[in-house]
Amino acid sequence: MRMSWEDVVLIEEGKSSGDPTVVTVNCPDKAGLGCDLLRVVLEFGLYVTRGDFSTDGKWCYVVLWVVPRPSSVRVDWESLNKRLLSCCPSFLPAFYLNQLTTGSKPPPLYLLTVFSLDRKGLIHDVTEVLCELDLSIQRVKVTTTPDGKVLDLFFITDATDNVKHCSINNRDKLQTNYTREETREHLRVALGECCISCELQLAGPEYDIQEGHSCISEDIAEELFSSEMEDQPQAIRDKLSKVDKASIIVDNRLSPTHTLLQIQCLDQKGLIYDVLKIFKDCDIRVLHGRFYASVQGYRSLDIFIQNENGKEIVDKDNLVGLCSRLKEEMQHPLRVIITNRGPDTELLVANHVEVSGKGRPRVFYDVTLALKKLKICVFSAEIGRHSTSNRQWEVYRFLLDESRGSPLTSNRAKRDIVDEVIRTLMGW
Repeated sequence: MRMSWEDVVLIEEGKSSGDPTVVTVNCPDKAGLGCDLLRVVLEFGLYVTRGDFSTDGKWCYVVLWVVPRPSSVRVDWESLNKRLLSCCPSFLPAFYLNQLTTGSKPPPLYLLTVFSLDRKGLIHDVTEVLCELDLSIQRVKVTTTPDGKVLDLFFITDATDNVKHCSINNRDKLQTNYTREETREHLRVALGECCISCELQLAGPEYDIQEGHSCISEDIAEELFSSEMEDQPQAIRDKLSKVDKASIIVDNRLSPTHTLLQIQCLDQKGLIYDVLKIFKDCDIRVLHGRFYASVQGYRSLDIFIQNENGKEIVDKDNLVGLCSRLKEEMQHPLRVIITNRGPDTELLVANHVEVSGKGRPRVFYDVTLALKKLKICVFSAEIGRHSTSNRQWEVYRFLLDESRGSPLTSNRAKRDIVDEVIRTLMGW
């Protein structure tokens, strides 16, 4: 029986406000498919209330119940459908697949230059517009001039560029003058009278050189990646102490061909994505998975897995290593510190990068949202990468502006900033 593309991804919105939307994906299987799907869901600001995942190794069936979080998030369900579809392996004829594979290349990098008067929440307002237009932020460079103006450089790509099942004419929408002008108009409306100029063009090859260079010193890296729970505000320490109680039970008796992992941990934003990301990075196949609804702030996950050879995992060292990676990802998916850069105050946020090279979705969005809530202006900001002995990290640096409002150097002020940023990132 033939299947049309319209049946691969189905989205059924909730009948009344607050009801979850049911997302169903029914397609050929591939390694890491669950991680790719959950990454897109997280990019759209959606929270998975529960989910089911099943595959026979050839065909996959996924059902997710999702809600916007916070509820004010505007979701373009049609765009979500296309993005999820782009994750699914094609069952088109081989000759067409070959054409798509040969022609595939990284999406073009565009440079968005925004010059405006400074105000609180400015960077987040730009970020929000880009997210709503389905444009992915790859790198950022924000600079404040002495006369109170801001020059924002956003290096962006079209997030829908890899929607390979759409017609070729729909790819790289930023290449048309009409779409670029439409993007600029959305930004001008969002920024209002603050906007002085807004330009969008292809980034030159000279901007690619920045990739792969460490953006922080070894001293800052040591502080960032070895930050202890005692350094966090009390409310966050209470939360993190519950996170540290995460448990993983390994069972090889239930099935002769699968290893069952029963996971229970504190609920947090992106939890299921974080778990599936580890499986993808470690070449672990997920055959069945059930993600239960949160109960009193805790989530339970039952996941049947196999190694890359399609067998249960019996090697104790491999199991210990896998459980250790999972616990680290559940307990510390992000690092947040606030420190001094000379006389100035700097906020640093870091997250693990997938083996594929992709960073965690919506981190820049959430951090700028937290700073906007606190009415703190950003003097400069940038996104870079840093490599440790066994992982690569995406690092966000924000130099905070103390010229407007209360000083940020007191311990109380620093704790409040870290508290709000962590709460926003983790969805607490």
